[in-house]
Amino acid sequence: MSWQRGARAALIFVLLVGMHYFVRPLLGWRVSMDFLVIAVLLVAVRVRPGVAALIGFGIGLIADSLSPQAFGASALSMTLVGFSASWLKAVFFSDNVVLHAFFFFVGKWAFDIIYVIAERNRGLYEMATQLVLWSPLAAALTAVTGVIVLLMFRSMLESPSS
Repeated sequence: MSWQRGARAALIFVLLVGMHYFVRPLLGWRVSMDFLVIAVLLVAVRVRPGVAALIGFGIGLIADSLSPQAFGASALSMTLVGFSASWLKAVFFSDNVVLHAFFFFVGKWAFDIIYVIAERNRGLYEMATQLVLWSPLAAALTAVTGVIVLLMFRSMLESPSS
């Protein structure tokens, strides 16, 4: 990756992190898109698994700093999602929009599953409702948002296979 494409990808990463903390709270939806997961997944397919895990861990710590009752749950979830996405990137080398949507959907849902289990602040019924109802809806919205981001910034983002 050239330094110009790397700088553009970093700019998009910072933009997505900013949108997570400035745009998402304004929406106030029960089911909302997760710009942090999109940012970590976009970076994870462009770097090695160890670097993706470190980036996921750092973003997870930033997210955890705002929710001290479940400190560490986001860091663990983002680390595992970033590492797994980077390790599995060979499957997603194609430039197929449906595959990218599926990639974002699975990444967000995996993040929510790990987070809810690691958080341990809910009863069994609340956990089941979150994981079976709200998490798939949030994952679908995140997938749509991720595809829109990819389509908007296609020229700025380098395909991992080139």
